[in-house]
Amino acid sequence: MLEIKPLHPLFAAEVIGLNLGQEPTPETLTEIDRAFADFSVLVFRNQDITDEQQIRFSEHFGELEETKVGTPGAGSKLIVLTNIGSDGEIIPPSDRQVLNNKANQQWHADSSFKPVPAKASMLSARIIPSAGGNTEYISMRAVYAALSDEMKARIGDLVGVHDYAYGRAKIDPDLVTDAERSALPPVKQAMVLTHADGSESLYLGAHCASVVGMAEAEGRALIDELMAFATQPQFIYSHPWSPHDMVLWDNRAVLHRATPFSSTSEKRLMVRTTIGGEAPTVSHAAA
Repeated sequence: MLEIKPLHPLFAAEVIGLNLGQEPTPETLTEIDRAFADFSVLVFRNQDITDEQQIRFSEHFGELEETKVGTPGAGSKLIVLTNIGSDGEIIPPSDRQVLNNKANQQWHADSSFKPVPAKASMLSARIIPSAGGNTEYISMRAVYAALSDEMKARIGDLVGVHDYAYGRAKIDPDLVTDAERSALPPVKQAMVLTHADGSESLYLGAHCASVVGMAEAEGRALIDELMAFATQPQFIYSHPWSPHDMVLWDNRAVLHRATPFSSTSEKRLMVRTTIGGEAPTVSHAAA
Protein backbone atom coordinates (compact mmCIF):
# COMPACT_ATOMS: atom_id res chain seq x y z
CA MET A 1 0.00 0.00 0.00
CA LEU A 2 1.41 3.36 -1.00
CA GLU A 3 1.44 6.43 1.22
CA ILE A 4 0.43 9.69 -0.45
CA LYS A 5 1.84 12.72 1.39
CA PRO A 6 0.53 16.15 0.27
CA LEU A 7 3.25 18.75 -0.34
CA HIS A 8 1.08 21.86 -0.89
CA PRO A 9 -2.40 22.93 0.21
CA LEU A 10 -3.73 22.88 -3.36
CA PHE A 11 -1.83 20.15 -5.23
CA ALA A 12 1.41 18.10 -5.41
CA ALA A 13 2.12 15.03 -3.31
CA GLU A 14 4.93 12.63 -2.51
CA VAL A 15 4.40 8.94 -3.24
CA ILE A 16 6.07 6.79 -0.57
CA GLY A 17 6.65 3.06 -0.73
CA LEU A 18 7.42 2.51 -4.42
CA ASN A 19 10.57 1.30 -6.16
CA LEU A 20 10.40 2.41 -9.78
CA GLY A 21 13.15 -0.05 -10.68
CA GLN A 22 10.63 -2.86 -10.23
CA GLU A 23 7.52 -3.54 -12.27
CA PRO A 24 4.50 -2.10 -10.42
CA THR A 25 1.43 -4.23 -9.88
CA PRO A 26 -1.89 -3.28 -11.52
CA GLU A 27 -3.17 -2.33 -8.07
CA THR A 28 -0.20 -0.01 -7.52
CA LEU A 29 -0.72 1.64 -10.91
CA THR A 30 -4.37 2.22 -10.03
CA GLU A 31 -3.28 3.97 -6.81
CA ILE A 32 -0.81 6.13 -8.73
CA ASP A 33 -3.42 7.02 -11.36
CA ARG A 34 -5.82 8.08 -8.61
CA ALA A 35 -3.18 10.20 -6.87
CA PHE A 36 -2.14 11.75 -10.19
CA ALA A 37 -5.73 12.77 -10.93
CA ASP A 38 -6.05 14.27 -7.45
CA PHE A 39 -2.69 16.07 -7.13
CA SER A 40 -1.39 16.72 -10.70
CA VAL A 41 2.24 16.57 -9.50
CA LEU A 42 3.72 13.43 -7.92
CA VAL A 43 7.19 13.18 -6.35
CA PHE A 44 9.00 9.83 -6.08
CA ARG A 45 12.20 10.06 -4.00
CA ASN A 46 15.35 7.90 -4.02
CA GLN A 47 14.75 6.42 -7.48
CA ASP A 48 18.22 5.55 -8.79
CA ILE A 49 17.02 4.10 -12.08
CA THR A 50 18.32 3.65 -15.61
CA ASP A 51 17.03 5.35 -18.76
CA GLU A 52 15.34 2.08 -19.75
CA GLN A 53 13.58 1.78 -16.38
CA GLN A 54 12.36 5.38 -16.65
CA ILE A 55 11.01 4.72 -20.14
CA ARG A 56 9.28 1.53 -19.04
CA PHE A 57 7.56 3.16 -16.05
CA SER A 58 6.55 6.23 -18.08
CA GLU A 59 4.94 4.03 -20.72
CA HIS A 60 2.38 2.85 -18.16
CA PHE A 61 0.76 6.29 -18.57
CA GLY A 62 0.64 6.32 -22.36
CA GLU A 63 2.72 6.35 -25.51
CA LEU A 64 5.87 8.45 -25.22
CA GLU A 65 6.66 11.36 -27.49
CA GLU A 66 9.85 11.20 -29.50
CA THR A 67 12.19 14.09 -28.84
CA LYS A 68 11.77 16.86 -31.41
CA VAL A 69 14.29 17.94 -34.00
CA GLY A 70 17.02 20.28 -32.72
CA THR A 71 17.07 18.86 -29.16
CA PRO A 72 19.68 16.49 -27.68
CA GLY A 73 18.23 13.00 -27.98
CA ALA A 74 16.18 13.90 -31.09
CA GLY A 75 14.21 10.91 -32.34
CA SER A 76 14.50 9.04 -29.03
CA LYS A 77 12.13 8.78 -26.06
CA LEU A 78 14.47 10.78 -23.81
CA ILE A 79 15.20 14.49 -23.45
CA VAL A 80 18.53 15.28 -21.81
CA LEU A 81 18.55 18.62 -19.98
CA THR A 82 22.08 19.45 -18.95
CA ASN A 83 24.93 21.95 -18.97
CA ILE A 84 27.51 19.17 -19.40
CA GLY A 85 29.23 18.69 -22.75
CA SER A 86 30.29 15.45 -24.43
CA ASP A 87 33.73 15.84 -22.83
CA GLY A 88 32.23 15.84 -19.34
CA GLU A 89 32.96 19.53 -18.78
CA ILE A 90 30.54 22.44 -18.29
CA ILE A 91 29.58 24.04 -21.59
CA PRO A 92 29.84 27.84 -22.06
CA PRO A 93 26.85 30.16 -21.41
CA SER A 94 26.59 30.96 -25.13
CA ASP A 95 26.04 27.33 -26.07
CA ARG A 96 22.66 26.64 -27.71
CA GLN A 97 21.87 23.97 -25.15
CA VAL A 98 22.40 26.42 -22.28
CA LEU A 99 20.17 28.98 -23.99
CA ASN A 100 17.44 26.36 -24.35
CA ASN A 101 17.82 25.53 -20.66
CA LYS A 102 17.38 29.24 -19.95
CA ALA A 103 14.22 29.30 -22.07
CA ASN A 104 12.85 26.57 -19.83
CA GLN A 105 12.92 29.10 -16.97
CA GLN A 106 9.75 30.59 -18.48
CA TRP A 107 6.41 29.21 -17.29
CA HIS A 108 5.27 26.64 -19.85
CA ALA A 109 3.51 23.34 -20.51
CA ASP A 110 5.60 20.77 -22.37
CA SER A 111 4.61 20.36 -26.02
CA SER A 112 1.83 22.95 -25.91
CA PHE A 113 3.21 23.90 -29.35
CA LYS A 114 2.16 20.53 -30.84
CA PRO A 115 -1.28 19.82 -32.38
CA VAL A 116 -1.79 17.18 -29.68
CA PRO A 117 -0.06 18.58 -26.57
CA ALA A 118 1.64 16.34 -24.03
CA LYS A 119 -0.39 14.59 -21.37
CA ALA A 120 2.40 14.38 -18.77
CA SER A 121 6.14 14.58 -18.19
CA MET A 122 8.47 12.64 -15.92
CA LEU A 123 11.79 14.20 -14.89
CA SER A 124 14.65 12.33 -13.22
CA ALA A 125 17.41 14.14 -11.29
CA ARG A 126 20.72 12.46 -12.10
CA ILE A 127 23.20 15.23 -11.16
CA ILE A 128 22.07 18.34 -9.27
CA PRO A 129 23.84 21.54 -8.12
CA SER A 130 24.49 22.24 -4.45
CA ALA A 131 21.96 25.11 -4.45
CA GLY A 132 19.24 26.49 -6.68
CA GLY A 133 17.77 24.80 -9.72
CA ASN A 134 14.33 24.12 -8.22
CA THR A 135 11.48 23.27 -10.57
CA GLU A 136 8.33 25.25 -9.83
CA TYR A 137 4.76 24.29 -10.66
CA ILE A 138 1.47 26.22 -10.87
CA SER A 139 -1.86 24.48 -10.30
CA MET A 140 -3.83 25.78 -13.27
CA ARG A 141 -6.92 24.00 -11.91
CA ALA A 142 -6.71 26.09 -8.75
CA VAL A 143 -6.01 29.21 -10.83
CA TYR A 144 -9.10 28.66 -12.96
CA ALA A 145 -11.27 27.96 -9.92
CA ALA A 146 -10.13 31.26 -8.37
CA LEU A 147 -10.96 33.38 -11.42
CA SER A 148 -14.00 35.65 -11.24
CA ASP A 149 -17.20 34.46 -12.88
CA GLU A 150 -16.85 37.39 -15.27
CA MET A 151 -13.39 36.27 -16.39
CA LYS A 152 -14.49 32.63 -16.73
CA ALA A 153 -17.31 33.73 -19.01
CA ARG A 154 -14.93 35.91 -21.01
CA ILE A 155 -12.34 33.20 -21.71
CA GLY A 156 -14.51 30.07 -21.80
CA ASP A 157 -14.56 29.72 -25.58
CA LEU A 158 -11.26 31.43 -26.42
CA VAL A 159 -8.45 29.76 -28.34
CA GLY A 160 -4.79 30.62 -28.00
CA VAL A 161 -2.10 30.28 -30.66
CA HIS A 162 0.94 28.43 -29.30
CA ASP A 163 4.18 28.91 -31.18
CA TYR A 164 7.50 27.27 -30.23
CA ALA A 165 9.48 29.94 -32.06
CA TYR A 166 7.66 32.72 -30.18
CA GLY A 167 8.57 31.24 -26.79
CA ARG A 168 12.22 30.67 -27.66
CA ALA A 169 12.65 34.09 -29.32
CA LYS A 170 12.17 35.73 -25.91
CA ILE A 171 15.61 34.34 -25.02
CA ASP A 172 17.37 34.72 -28.39
CA PRO A 173 15.78 35.57 -31.77
CA ASP A 174 18.20 33.14 -33.44
CA LEU A 175 17.66 30.26 -31.02
CA VAL A 176 15.12 28.44 -33.22
CA THR A 177 16.48 26.86 -36.40
CA ASP A 178 14.75 26.80 -39.77
CA ALA A 179 14.27 23.04 -39.32
CA GLU A 180 12.49 23.62 -36.02
CA ARG A 181 10.26 26.33 -37.49
CA SER A 182 9.30 23.98 -40.32
CA ALA A 183 8.65 21.02 -38.00
CA LEU A 184 6.77 23.08 -35.39
CA PRO A 185 4.40 25.61 -36.98
CA PRO A 186 1.98 27.51 -34.70
CA VAL A 187 -1.02 25.54 -33.41
CA LYS A 188 -4.32 26.38 -31.75
CA GLN A 189 -5.09 25.34 -28.17
CA ALA A 190 -8.21 25.88 -26.10
CA MET A 191 -7.60 28.39 -23.31
CA VAL A 192 -9.73 26.37 -20.88
CA LEU A 193 -9.41 22.58 -20.66
CA THR A 194 -11.98 20.24 -19.15
CA HIS A 195 -10.68 17.12 -17.39
CA ALA A 196 -12.19 13.66 -16.96
CA ASP A 197 -13.53 14.53 -13.51
CA GLY A 198 -15.28 17.63 -14.84
CA SER A 199 -12.78 20.09 -13.36
CA GLU A 200 -11.34 22.82 -15.58
CA SER A 201 -7.92 24.40 -15.91
CA LEU A 202 -6.42 27.43 -17.60
CA TYR A 203 -4.05 26.51 -20.46
CA LEU A 204 -1.42 29.15 -21.24
CA GLY A 205 2.36 29.49 -20.92
CA ALA A 206 5.37 30.99 -22.67
CA HIS A 207 4.45 29.58 -26.08
CA CYS A 208 1.02 31.23 -26.11
CA ALA A 209 1.62 34.07 -28.56
CA SER A 210 -1.85 35.39 -29.32
CA VAL A 211 -5.59 34.83 -29.03
CA VAL A 212 -7.69 33.87 -32.03
CA GLY A 213 -10.11 36.65 -32.99
CA MET A 214 -8.34 39.35 -30.99
CA ALA A 215 -5.99 42.08 -32.13
CA GLU A 216 -2.41 41.25 -31.15
CA ALA A 217 -2.16 43.90 -28.43
CA GLU A 218 -5.55 42.99 -26.95
CA GLY A 219 -4.73 39.28 -26.92
CA ARG A 220 -1.33 39.84 -25.35
CA ALA A 221 -2.85 42.06 -22.67
CA LEU A 222 -5.33 39.30 -21.77
CA ILE A 223 -2.60 36.63 -21.67
CA ASP A 224 -0.42 38.85 -19.48
CA GLU A 225 -3.33 39.58 -17.13
CA LEU A 226 -4.10 35.89 -16.73
CA MET A 227 -0.45 34.95 -16.23
CA ALA A 228 -0.02 37.66 -13.59
CA PHE A 229 -2.99 36.16 -11.74
CA ALA A 230 -1.71 32.59 -12.15
CA THR A 231 1.79 33.31 -10.82
CA GLN A 232 0.65 34.42 -7.38
CA PRO A 233 2.57 32.54 -4.65
CA GLN A 234 -0.45 30.65 -3.31
CA PHE A 235 -0.74 28.70 -6.58
CA ILE A 236 2.94 27.64 -6.75
CA TYR A 237 4.76 24.55 -5.48
CA SER A 238 8.57 24.82 -5.67
CA HIS A 239 10.35 21.45 -5.73
CA PRO A 240 13.89 21.43 -4.26
CA TRP A 241 15.64 18.54 -5.98
CA SER A 242 17.52 15.79 -4.19
CA PRO A 243 19.63 13.22 -6.05
CA HIS A 244 17.46 10.58 -7.77
CA ASP A 245 14.17 12.40 -7.27
CA MET A 246 11.63 11.60 -9.97
CA VAL A 247 8.71 13.97 -10.56
CA LEU A 248 5.65 13.24 -12.69
CA TRP A 249 3.33 16.10 -13.65
CA ASP A 250 0.18 16.70 -15.68
CA ASN A 251 0.94 19.15 -18.48
CA ARG A 252 -2.75 19.92 -18.99
CA ALA A 253 -3.27 20.85 -15.34
CA VAL A 254 -0.02 22.61 -14.35
CA LEU A 255 2.56 24.99 -15.76
CA HIS A 256 6.17 24.60 -14.72
CA ARG A 257 9.54 26.31 -15.01
CA ALA A 258 13.15 25.70 -14.09
CA THR A 259 14.89 28.15 -11.76
CA PRO A 260 18.50 29.39 -12.01
CA PHE A 261 21.60 27.87 -10.44
CA SER A 262 25.34 28.49 -10.81
CA SER A 263 25.44 26.94 -14.27
CA THR A 264 28.97 28.12 -15.06
CA SER A 265 30.47 26.34 -12.05
CA GLU A 266 28.12 23.47 -11.14
CA LYS A 267 26.88 20.56 -13.19
CA ARG A 268 23.25 19.54 -13.65
CA LEU A 269 21.87 16.53 -15.50
CA MET A 270 18.14 15.82 -15.74
CA VAL A 271 16.46 13.24 -17.98
CA ARG A 272 12.85 13.65 -19.10
CA THR A 273 10.30 11.37 -20.68
CA THR A 274 7.15 12.93 -22.15
CA ILE A 275 3.84 11.08 -22.26
CA GLY A 276 1.93 12.03 -25.39
CA GLY A 277 -1.57 13.45 -25.33
CA GLU A 278 -4.62 11.62 -26.60
CA ALA A 279 -6.46 14.30 -28.58
CA PRO A 280 -6.14 17.94 -29.70
CA THR A 281 -7.71 20.60 -27.49
CA VAL A 282 -9.58 22.11 -30.46
CA SER A 283 -10.99 20.39 -33.53
CA HIS A 284 -8.64 22.17 -35.93
CA ALA A 285 -5.26 22.53 -34.26
CA ALA A 286 -3.21 23.89 -37.15
CA ALA A 287 -2.95 27.65 -36.90
